[in-house]
Amino acid sequence: AAGLGCSGRIGCTQPRRLAASSLARRVAAETGAEYGQSVGSKVRFDDRTVDGTVIKFMTDGILLAETRDDPDLLQYDCLILDEVHERSLNIDFLLGYLKRLLGRRRNLKLIISSATLEAGRFAEFFDQAPFFEVEGRVFPIEDYYLEPLRDEELSEHIARGVEFLTDMDPRGDILIFLPGEREIRDANELLSGRRYRRTEILPLFGRLSAGEQNRIFSPGSLRRIILATNVAETSLTIPGIRFVIDSGLVRLSRYSPRTRIQELRVEQISQTSMRQRRGRCGRLADGICVHLYGEETAQEAQPYTDPEIKRTALADRKS
Repeated sequence: AAGLGCSGRIGCTQPRRLAASSLARRVAAETGAEYGQSVGSKVRFDDRTVDGTVIKFMTDGILLAETRDDPDLLQYDCLILDEVHERSLNIDFLLGYLKRLLGRRRNLKLIISSATLEAGRFAEFFDQAPFFEVEGRVFPIEDYYLEPLRDEELSEHIARGVEFLTDMDPRGDILIFLPGEREIRDANELLSGRRYRRTEILPLFGRLSAGEQNRIFSPGSLRRIILATNVAETSLTIPGIRFVIDSGLVRLSRYSPRTRIQELRVEQISQTSMRQRRGRCGRLADGICVHLYGEETAQEAQPYTDPEIKRTALADRKS
């Protein structure tokens, strides 16, 4: 489209490996191309591209690493940075690098996209670049706030939310957001013990193998309860999701000046993340989102997640 991909590749970055590979497969299927040929992906330890690949999906870390051997990124005539609102170190480094590169490569096209982007600030950073809003189709979503009981464990709170939704509709697939792998395993153990009829429980987190992660894209006849970290918050559209349960928590890496170490903390999510998680259930039909916190907590949450560069001790980073 638009004549791009003729003099070089079209590259598209994603924050996570699962998103890069799944999007490449989807684009290949929708364009009638063979995955790994004209449309491919490259993530750590898995390169599904060939010399003739025109559209290449990759993690932002892969593109950043390519600047070592190809400083001007001459293999590309168009780059798309997706989900830049996550503001990881890799994304921020790429934004600064590509701004300088555009001064040398006038023919390079750069597209920055995100569902929750502060468009004005990014347009100003790129010398008042034009920005466009593309309306997506979102079905009506009902919100329910289910605050925790006194001394209630997170896994028990999750189970109470599942019971609440099961009473409404025992067949609709549920996507549950949890802060980390340990919380997913605890919830999985508790929910599995309840033996819901015609229901399968699927975990989704970064350390799972590609085969286990891809199970979420193959819905069957059973209701699915998917226990996920924020890997499912952006990029991925999991088919069949009718309900979302949002714990309101995320595990973030943050530097502690007091202890002088980088810590993994469980924190309240931002309002941006709340909207992202809520939107997972309104993609294909009317949805219901159960928030495991109060409306007041939602209103008082910070608007955006702190960029990783503000949560990291850069003096301790080694090249």
